[in-house]
Amino acid sequence: MINEQIRDREIRLVGEDGAQLGIMPTREAMRMAEEAGLDLVKIAPTAKPPVCKIVDYGKYKYEQVRKEKEARKKQRTTEVKEIRLTPNIDTNDLNTKISAARKFLTKGDKVKITLRFRGREMAHMNNSRHILDDFAKSLSDVAVVEKNAKVEGRSMTMFLTEKR
Repeated sequence: MINEQIRDREIRLVGEDGAQLGIMPTREAMRMAEEAGLDLVKIAPTAKPPVCKIVDYGKYKYEQVRKEKEARKKQRTTEVKEIRLTPNIDTNDLNTKISAARKFLTKGDKVKITLRFRGREMAHMNNSRHILDDFAKSLSDVAVVEKNAKVEGRSMTMFLTEKR
């Protein structure tokens, strides 16, 4: 709210330089803002009494938009990258998958390792758990296990996140 839109009887006024000018009637604050050639802007409407500041409204609005844009730029969403393995994976293939997972983790993403079983491999699910354990052990310098290996249907999954 700015200028005449402010309907409160009393407000706490902050000057254009950031100095506290105290609690005063809204009319007097409006007069002071007018004399300075600036606007009276309500900064904290929920405070008792509401806090208003004498500023150039256009400049204030521009600063707000710029701050929001900057905050959005620094915001980062974490993605979940999936790496699929099979029980009879060779060591070189496993090392390639480990290096890919390491790259994802250093970028700040979570990694979901899925060990998929087909046909007769389903009978030996428990014997294949060591593959996921070795995977987590080899990444222990950069990652920590978020969710331990868990069997879900025809696959066993485990989640890794970056170490803090």
